[in-house]
Amino acid sequence: MTKDYHDMAQAILDQVGRDNVVSLTHCQTRLRFVVKNRKQIDDKAIEKIDHVQGVFYGSGQYQVIIGTGVVNDVYATIDQMGAVNTIYGKDDTETATDNNAVEEKSWVKRLMAMLSGIFIPIIPVIAATGLFLGLKSAFTNAQVLKLFGVTPSQIPASLTQITSVLTDTVFAFLSALIVWSTFRYFKGTPIIGIVIGLMLVSPILPNAYSVAGGTAKPFTYLGLFRLLVVKVLY
Repeated sequence: MTKDYHDMAQAILDQVGRDNVVSLTHCQTRLRFVVKNRKQIDDKAIEKIDHVQGVFYGSGQYQVIIGTGVVNDVYATIDQMGAVNTIYGKDDTETATDNNAVEEKSWVKRLMAMLSGIFIPIIPVIAATGLFLGLKSAFTNAQVLKLFGVTPSQIPASLTQITSVLTDTVFAFLSALIVWSTFRYFKGTPIIGIVIGLMLVSPILPNAYSVAGGTAKPFTYLGLFRLLVVKVLY
């Protein structure tokens, strides 16, 4: 961690207010604070901090725009300062308990922060895959190929396989990505999340087609439990 990032992280935290932080997550370009009092933050002061490209408030989050790469180091530095994912400081515990309105509002914000913290890291790959799906659909459409004097049957099988890898992989293993991101957000061991997610799409499990066709066989354990696990997104 460089001193510049440490100074930057400290400056941002000073402006937001350590005691004002309810929780903090980050995406590819932004620090996403959930704060108790948005009005006490001086936007212009934060925008003057080196490397800060702007601020934005929406959906219950105060977002500090930093940029790809740098945001990871700044987040890690703030984490070392003990201000990441904190729910009220010790000095505010009694006040928060007595104020039901603030507590309920904070619960909603924490929930929103949790969901955004889990799903934001995997949005770029989903968006990229969606783009590939759109391009694949357009360039393999019979009417489009007709303009070039080509038919779908003339497309090489190898090209079809390559495009299928680009368009199907993310959705085939989406459960693994979600479980990985969940473990990462709650500061678990990400590799365990990946393994559990891959278990959900294991080829050993029956897929949705075999279940719909009635050919799937349930797992039986010691004759006491019958568990039918459907392989989703296959």
